[in-house]
Amino acid sequence: MAKNNDTVPIEVTILTADHDIKGVVHVSKYTNTNRELTDLLNDKERRFLAVTNAEIYPRGVNQAPKRYNFLEIHMDYVLMVHPTSQAVFRDTGKTQEDIARFKELRFKLNQTKPF
Repeated sequence: MAKNNDTVPIEVTILTADHDIKGVVHVSKYTNTNRELTDLLNDKERRFLAVTNAEIYPRGVNQAPKRYNFLEIHMDYVLMVHPTSQAVFRDTGKTQEDIARFKELRFKLNQTKPF
């Protein structure tokens, strides 16, 4: 894959209903530093999230991760994305509340019509 000088790689952890995915997403280097992932995830034109160096860990099963050089994840299946340095995996009530809020926000954003 050609190197794009307009993007910055960010290591992330992505939660879906069935999997935890660790990998790298590339965000615009021209975005406000605190909003890089937010802008990427809220882009209404983007239906898939491209992930490089992906490792997929199935939830509730003690298996070795599957590894992929490149993976696309449909945005409707993404529950939460964290920069890896901030991600903490604990299946707590708070985690479930955060996931529910994220799903609700994603649904509301998909219902919003552009001006």
